[in-house]
Amino acid sequence: MTLLGALLLAGTTGRSLVGPRPVGGAERSSRITRGTVLAHADLHNHTVLSDGDGDPAEAFPSMRDAGLDVAALTDHAVRGASVEGTGAGGTPWIGLDRAGWRRTGELASAHDQPGEFTAIRGFEWSHPHLGHVNAWFTEDFTDIVTDAAMAQLYGWLTGAGRSATALAGFNHPGREPGCFSGFRYHEAARDQVVSLEMFNRTEDYLFEGVARGATSPLVACLDAGWRTGLLGVTDEHGEDWGLTEGKGRAGLWVTELSRAGVAEALRARRFFATRVSGLRVDATANGARMGSVLRHRSGAVEFALDIDRGPGWAGMPLQLQVLRPGIPAPAVAEVVEIDCGEVGRFTLPLDVDDGGWVVLRVADPTEANETPGPSGHPANNLAVAYTSPWFLEP
Repeated sequence: MTLLGALLLAGTTGRSLVGPRPVGGAERSSRITRGTVLAHADLHNHTVLSDGDGDPAEAFPSMRDAGLDVAALTDHAVRGASVEGTGAGGTPWIGLDRAGWRRTGELASAHDQPGEFTAIRGFEWSHPHLGHVNAWFTEDFTDIVTDAAMAQLYGWLTGAGRSATALAGFNHPGREPGCFSGFRYHEAARDQVVSLEMFNRTEDYLFEGVARGATSPLVACLDAGWRTGLLGVTDEHGEDWGLTEGKGRAGLWVTELSRAGVAEALRARRFFATRVSGLRVDATANGARMGSVLRHRSGAVEFALDIDRGPGWAGMPLQLQVLRPGIPAPAVAEVVEIDCGEVGRFTLPLDVDDGGWVVLRVADPTEANETPGPSGHPANNLAVAYTSPWFLEP
């Protein structure tokens, strides 16, 4: 059965709590690690408070009913953050105001239920040339009027006591031509910039811009020194938050379902990107979980991958691609055939001199990537999931 056929067959109805299996999905416990549970998340959504169509009061209930455990509202912030307005919404070039920011916080507080559903207030710093950046776990917000350059945004994230709580991520990387000032590295913000979107809406961003002569955003970001996990998001602008199958989402491995638990998982980069509801992905390299530092100089590395989506996907053939640095697109060091529902194990030689990171890409070999890379590239098939990277250090 193809990925598309399985999606249509499985459906996505029903409410999901951490603990029970989501409808049509996998159990929440990993078969290769201990101490965490899988939470399904969407950390990028919009309402009429910026350029979305939907009532913000309906967003969190919709995402919870769709089976998500963690959800964030991140309306665009594109004008002076001191502006006091009605919070009733506006055009993409007006965006969030102080009243809208308070409204988002009130709704998140009303729907946040530790142990059952985590609701988060965030915002999207939205520059038409440099790109868009989500920020979560902040008491205030900024925008391109107040902080107009990447260095200013990083200064805002790391200043005024925010370094202890504020987290951020690069959105739909490469869509805007400035691409975060070429992913210019800012050491002080490394631990707070936790994510790079690989799935946004229905799009896979692995090869974004490569046909125009750019470098893959994955390569550009990680080679610059950033240590981002890989995220999938809906980036919903309509009124069906969480309900449309095939749009990006994430799986977080949390020690508890709470804002503190979500923030800890994000800081640890203990998450994966997918476009499939109910999917479970966990992976280790020499026992180190995805998103962590792998102490390794050269030689064999033992990988383990746990992937499942419940009975409907049992035995489905999938392909595992080991992504390593390469220009303009990531190199594929190995291709491994696996079956969904099984734990895949393989050994691969890695050398830190060949690059400081490694990512696992899970794909459906029967369907084509709608945004392919160079001719003949092994990743020109349909991505199902990306693990967060491992960061190699001798």
